[in-house]
Amino acid sequence: MAKSIEARLREMEDREAIRELPLKYCDLVWKKDVPSIVGLFTEDGEFDAGGKVTPAKGRAELLKAYHEGLGLDPRPYIHNHVFELQSPTWAKGNCYLDLRATQEGKSMIASGYYDDVYKKVGDAWKFRSRKFHILFWTPLTEGWAGKK
Repeated sequence: MAKSIEARLREMEDREAIRELPLKYCDLVWKKDVPSIVGLFTEDGEFDAGGKVTPAKGRAELLKAYHEGLGLDPRPYIHNHVFELQSPTWAKGNCYLDLRATQEGKSMIASGYYDDVYKKVGDAWKFRSRKFHILFWTPLTEGWAGKK
């Protein structure tokens, strides 16, 4: 049986809200608005920056992690966002990241992707979890060839 127009409209609204979530995230990172970044996560949300960094779980740990991480003055560029609705309240997806940052006075360039789980809380879609998979992190002067 075909979905009702109301169900199709709700799904379109959900898809647009999920599509906007990583874009809002990057905008808030640029603005260094840590409380608003953390507000994009569920109360029990998780962020795993990958590598040797311990994942942050829950609002207090997320606040701490983002306050520390934004010291690198990151400038993220997000693209190629793909996701699938799993249910009316859950979705999974990923998006790709090109990143510029500063570390120890050096211009850095990085690339990777996020694995995301999205959860609908009330009428708002939020990150339930984000895991970053880094492909390279290198000084701009060195480039990324062979850094895989």
